[in-house]
Amino acid sequence: MTMSMHAMTVPYYAAMLSNLSHVLAKAEAWATERKIDPSILVNDRLAPDMFPLKRQVQIATDHAKGAAARLGGVAVPSFPDTEETFAELQDRIARVREFVLSVPEAGFDGSENRDIKIKVGPQEMTFPGAQYLQGYSVPNFYFHMTTVYAILRHNGVPLGKGDFFGRG
Repeated sequence: MTMSMHAMTVPYYAAMLSNLSHVLAKAEAWATERKIDPSILVNDRLAPDMFPLKRQVQIATDHAKGAAARLGGVAVPSFPDTEETFAELQDRIARVREFVLSVPEAGFDGSENRDIKIKVGPQEMTFPGAQYLQGYSVPNFYFHMTTVYAILRHNGVPLGKGDFFGRG
């Protein structure tokens, strides 16, 4: 059975973005119940040399919109990384999810072999579309999603695997 690049991209990113939204909503409610300033969670990090939660969300959403756009043959939308609150992060997730779902399926045709060029810092990288999706975008997306989850769990937010995967 052959799966289309659209089927391997859009539904998965859209679902996981919904799960990310759920995880952040649960974290914000938990902080509010305990009278904890939500900015403490938004700005927390697991280690001094790691990005804070807000940046992890920004990078995860960048991978979702970047993959959908590049593989779907449309321009990657640019969102400034200015979010400082749960509400702003939720808005970003919603805008990215809406964009991902809006990319026309026809644009994905042949993208498994299309050269995908990205710039990572000063380095430019080129991948065939399938390798870009499976070997770069998806692993990076899940790394940053998992880091958001780990930051919140480390702080005591009662999350479980079901929350991460949309069953919570």
